[in-house]
Amino acid sequence: MDALMTVEDKMRAALPDLTRAERQLATHILRHYPVAALGSITALAKASEVSTPTVVRLCQKLGYRGYPDYQSALRGEVEAMLVSPLAKHDRWAGGVPDTHILNRFADAVVANLQATLGQIDHAEFDAVADLMADQSRRIFAMGGRITHAMADYFVTLMKVVRPDVTLLSDMSNTWPPALLDMKAGDVLLVFDIRRYENSVLQLVELAVEQGACVVLVTDRWVSPAATHARHTLSCHIEAPSAWDSTVSILVLIETLLAAVQGLTWDQTEGRLKRLETLYDRSRFFRRHR
Repeated sequence: MDALMTVEDKMRAALPDLTRAERQLATHILRHYPVAALGSITALAKASEVSTPTVVRLCQKLGYRGYPDYQSALRGEVEAMLVSPLAKHDRWAGGVPDTHILNRFADAVVANLQATLGQIDHAEFDAVADLMADQSRRIFAMGGRITHAMADYFVTLMKVVRPDVTLLSDMSNTWPPALLDMKAGDVLLVFDIRRYENSVLQLVELAVEQGACVVLVTDRWVSPAATHARHTLSCHIEAPSAWDSTVSILVLIETLLAAVQGLTWDQTEGRLKRLETLYDRSRFFRRHR
């Protein structure tokens, strides 16, 4: 395999040539990447329902001496990704090509979109849409320091599609009242990308205790909150900037909104008509002359 390939790339490339048990293991790791493979070999084998020798064989097929060597490579990649904005800027700025920043950034964003849409499991996406279309479940959404804006955008539009959608504040002192009203089966949509925030993980743990179904939108290195999530949707976010790009996350949100709208159109159409009537009566929008 190409020495420049990441651990994840090697695993995806190897999938067609793996045995059934090895493929089962690899699929489990990829669905919970990289969290699943950061623990003990025994824990990984148990979680993926394979034997520990299967774990060793997979690591060797990927070009590593064994599980410790595989983990070492994985941890090195994770550490490289969890860098501060200053260090991240220094990393890409050193080899800046001569092309304009608009072109470089656009290329990175398009690559992120292609990689994100290419790796999301359609069945898992559909399961998330079904959860959110179920109006017997309330939806709560929350993000971190940067991704809270994504949660806000999601809630603003989903409130039109269906009722009982709530944006949770990123201030922890507001959580107890929200958790008080959260019941088993409700959906908590969480956005958490590197550097992963302790407050997000804490809220997820409390929500799971209430019986909530957690849907996590994260990056390809996967937030620690994934260990508590029923569904995890990973996005590619790297860009030639001191900050990561959230464009692929935004596209995922808008696609999810469209999917839920399609599933609930009989109710959503009526809500949209009533909303337009309210906008007209309040003269909310400026009319064209």
